[in-house]
Amino acid sequence: MQKIKKEKQEKNNFPKAIWPYSPIIKAWKIFYCSGQIWLDPETMKIVEWWVENETIRVCENIKWVLKSKKLELKNVVKTTIFLKNISDFTKVNEIYQKYFEHKPARSTIEVSKLPLWALVEIEVIARKK
Repeated sequence: MQKIKKEKQEKNNFPKAIWPYSPIIKAWKIFYCSGQIWLDPETMKIVEWWVENETIRVCENIKWVLKSKKLELKNVVKTTIFLKNISDFTKVNEIYQKYFEHKPARSTIEVSKLPLWALVEIEVIARKK
């Protein structure tokens, strides 16, 4: 298994919506970020199916979606994690806690399927301080 490096990306360099939804919308002072799966922004494909790699890419995509609205991960107040297999919880949590050190509220749910056969999807709610 090859680990994905946290890479420096340009503003708005995150996967574009491939279905009819917005990656992030603002309602009052709250930002709702659509669930992110491990899509590479350049190829728009999932290349490997390792839950650790997917979790890193998902968190990086979330960072860049938030950055497009001048937000950071520390602005996140709630996350929802969708897992194909709840037994991956520990692996996902190890990576998740490095990104969300401020410990926002969170729910984790096992689901039968995710888009494009992803193993993990995370959606977030953020606010400007």
